[in-house]
Amino acid sequence: MTENGDPYENAIAERVNGILKAEFGLDKTFSCIEQAITTTHEAINAYNNKRPHASCDYLTPGEAHEQNGILRKRWKPTLKPIAELTI
Repeated sequence: MTENGDPYENAIAERVNGILKAEFGLDKTFSCIEQAITTTHEAINAYNNKRPHASCDYLTPGEAHEQNGILRKRWKPTLKPIAELTI
């Protein structure tokens, strides 16, 4: 499911899908395909243009793409050394 074979890309896609389902109602059953398409377009528009993201310095993705320079990171990766992961 990834463009270049990077398994971390799938995790990002799954996170976005989970947010769209949980916060924007895309987890329900629709009465017709037109309703599903309209609701999906509205959800993606809200996700990109109305919902601030911590990973974008609390800007919307649309606002973040208009910024010059590097955005301040408000999160840190939680990768642990391999030695800590083994039992």
